[in-house]
Amino acid sequence: MKYIQVVFLSLVILLAVSCNSEDVELVNKWQLIEMLADPGDGSGGFEPVASDKVIEFWDDGTITSNGSICTMGSSTNASSNGTYNEPTMEIEVESCVGGHTARTYEIDADYLILNYPCIEPCREKYERVEYALALRNNRTAWIRLTKLI
Repeated sequence: MKYIQVVFLSLVILLAVSCNSEDVELVNKWQLIEMLADPGDGSGGFEPVASDKVIEFWDDGTITSNGSICTMGSSTNASSNGTYNEPTMEIEVESCVGGHTARTYEIDADYLILNYPCIEPCREKYERVEYALALRNNRTAWIRLTKLI
């Protein structure tokens, strides 16, 4: 039993040491923490929001969200599905009014920034909340870890 604990602890330490903040795994669960809606003069900044909205990126190239990705917002009253393309950093949303709609995204350390098509900047900032460690039934099984670094 002690041997298993030592192996598990060694694996966790190895994982923590080998993680590089510039090489963030997109396949994860991300929670909305801030929104930016510029008023038109360039003075806008990210503002904190209290929201349960999450986006999950799956290893098969799909995404799911408990909130709408068609329009910017923190509510979770409508779900969204779609696909993502890592080389172009685009999300294709399936259920938007007017057909499929592309959104661009970027990764900044442990944050995912989702860009909406507005005249002035409209963005949502998500924080990585779970780390993908294992595969189960062709879906990534989520295992919550405490930040070790």
